[in-house]
Amino acid sequence: MPFLNSLSGRFLVLTVIFVMLAEILIFVPSVARYREDYLLARLERAQIASLALLADDALDADLEKELLNNAGVFNVVLRRDEMRQLMLSSPIPAPVAATYDLRDPSVLALIGDALRSILEKEDTIIRVIGAPTQDAGLLIEVTMESQPLRRAMLDFGERILVLSAMISAVTAALLFLAVRRILVAPIRKVVRHMQSYADAPEDVRRIIEPNASLTELRAAEEALQSMQQHLTAALKQKDRLAQLGGAVAKVSHDLRNILTSAQLFADSMERSDDPRIQRIAPKLVGSISRAVNLCEATLAFGRAEEPPPSLTRVTVSGLVEDVLEGERLAAEGHLCDLRAEVPPGLMLRCDPEQMYRVIGNLVRNARQAIIATGAAGAVTVRAAETEEAWFLSVEDTGPGLPAKARDNLFTPFQGGARKGGAGLGLAIASELVRGHGGRLDLTRSDDRGTVFTIRLPKTEISENSGRP
Repeated sequence: MPFLNSLSGRFLVLTVIFVMLAEILIFVPSVARYREDYLLARLERAQIASLALLADDALDADLEKELLNNAGVFNVVLRRDEMRQLMLSSPIPAPVAATYDLRDPSVLALIGDALRSILEKEDTIIRVIGAPTQDAGLLIEVTMESQPLRRAMLDFGERILVLSAMISAVTAALLFLAVRRILVAPIRKVVRHMQSYADAPEDVRRIIEPNASLTELRAAEEALQSMQQHLTAALKQKDRLAQLGGAVAKVSHDLRNILTSAQLFADSMERSDDPRIQRIAPKLVGSISRAVNLCEATLAFGRAEEPPPSLTRVTVSGLVEDVLEGERLAAEGHLCDLRAEVPPGLMLRCDPEQMYRVIGNLVRNARQAIIATGAAGAVTVRAAETEEAWFLSVEDTGPGLPAKARDNLFTPFQGGARKGGAGLGLAIASELVRGHGGRLDLTRSDDRGTVFTIRLPKTEISENSGRP
């Protein structure tokens, strides 16, 4: 049934069950207590009837019978002292089947006797012994039928069960209404908020506003609000990145055409007789070629088709020196020393163009950080190898990365290491290194400077593994 599968329905059923269990636990002691009171009342009435014998030792037989009928017993024995007994008696229809002593019974004994009295369907004769009221003797003893007691107990138990059922129904109904108002209604409200938000997650008006009075529900609403806020922000950023990607692709397309023309002009400069132009022209041609390749790679990235690295054996010293020479031209006039500590002859298996971009990005960031301080500094590129991997590190003596940059170091548009930076350089560098099956890590960044380490494994990687 749908109702029983709901929180309200199950709570209602459990409430009825628990209340009935509680009433049952109360029912048995209540019936036992009723039986004890019933028998004590018979003893008291029998004691009153026996006192008539004190006033007149020779009672009329009819009067004695009437006293016993009013007391509901067959005979009465009242022991006032060790030597004297007062007795009212009438014929007993059957032998005594059981004796119950009510002078100092235990709770378990009373409950056990009550259960036996209810289960006993045959009419038997029982003896009941108790203490006289008002200290009127040592003990009082009566004999009586068991069925009147059983009928009275059953009637009392029936009333208790009816009352228990009524209490259970009223309690369950009140709790049902309370749970629906206090718990179910707020939960349904949260569900409606979630459904509304799912229809348009970009709409900030659909983000839930916590207002529950219950601590647990308010905590759930606050957690949902935080999740929705982060998701909405992420979706907006995703849309902005998609739009930015389209714009970058368009700009890269046009820029590639412009740089192609510039490359033609640079080629003609190489034929100049000016020694300075002959020295700078190859660098210019190389830089323009790399810019063209970068534009083409940007267009491929916008199509989610970043090509895998084209692996070849490269001399590390030549690759690093090529990067440093270009950066030295950019650092002219500044106290920034760019140097390499690379073992001669060390070979590296990588994509030369992609690795040039990675090292160039790290060196450029380090150089700009030092120049921004206005003080002298140095950038050192080191290389080493083990049996398992090659290691390249870029170390500077700059001021170190800010906390925000360290927290979002390789996240596009969030991990900018310098003011005004877009935060793309390190993200692209990390992606290119991962394409080689390696890893780019921030080894250290404090007031002594910053160290980035590139680890490239020596194991071969397949063409598909080069895709990010």
